[in-house]
Amino acid sequence: METDTWPDSLRVAQVRIARPTDRLDEVVRFYVEGLGLRELYRFENHAGYDGVMLGLPGTGYHLEFTTHENGSPGDAPSAENLLVFYFDSETHMYDVAQRLGEAGVEPVPAENPFWAANGGLTFPDPDGWRVVLMPRPIF
Repeated sequence: METDTWPDSLRVAQVRIARPTDRLDEVVRFYVEGLGLRELYRFENHAGYDGVMLGLPGTGYHLEFTTHENGSPGDAPSAENLLVFYFDSETHMYDVAQRLGEAGVEPVPAENPFWAANGGLTFPDPDGWRVVLMPRPIF
């Protein structure tokens, strides 16, 4: 089974995961300075929204965080809303965990025991959304 290419039935050019926040600057700091993502693009006052796109090398996959001038419902709905990063080594995972710790972000217990049982560490972002760092790909 080929897993490196998009299926013919879904020929997309980019994937963006977007969510609102009332803590835009804190969230951007967490994902850029803490995790190490890159800021790809920033916009202000677009129909009352400000936002930032963050991502990995290239622009094929990225996160967008927005805030609205009238407020944004940004707190996480549950501890099972996860963004998972799989590292190529435990050492690289711990480098990021250390950087988060130096920024004052402490790991929290994962809701699902699978993550810890497989060496993962779970950190809350400023809105309480959970980011899981895994030491290696599962498959």
